[in-house]
Amino acid sequence: MACPYFMPVEKLENGTWLHAGRLPLRCGWSGHCTAPGHEGESPPQEDLQEFCNLGYAEGCGRLPRDRKWDSIRFGARTMGDDGKNGTGRRIQVRYVCERDHRPAEHGMLEFDATGNRWEQRHPDNRLQRMAECFVASYVEKRKRQETAPVVAS
Repeated sequence: MACPYFMPVEKLENGTWLHAGRLPLRCGWSGHCTAPGHEGESPPQEDLQEFCNLGYAEGCGRLPRDRKWDSIRFGARTMGDDGKNGTGRRIQVRYVCERDHRPAEHGMLEFDATGNRWEQRHPDNRLQRMAECFVASYVEKRKRQETAPVVAS
């Protein structure tokens, strides 16, 4: 669950997360804050690790009290041309925006991997950018899995 005011910019290669692949955007990201009064501020490394990449950032001094969401989570699946799970070219990205640990908004975005374009986008630029980062990490992981050697047991 990433902070809804976090605008990721690039992968954070020097993060110290124990399981970076389990982060909401599938790895750590650096970026800037979009919270009112803090637009464009680059959070320090500690805040990126404790708040921005994780959501539910009650300890973050930039988080506004009046907000629609506390965090955003993502999930994806690759769809075949027949509309079923598979190795197709479409990636369905489901998102859930939470407030007080409950769903406040949810929906689906769709990415055409062959055409490298979004078929369905979200109107909130922050959520859309997070979805783009999530899909980039998702595609990268799937490519690694496809090229990994098969080990016989």
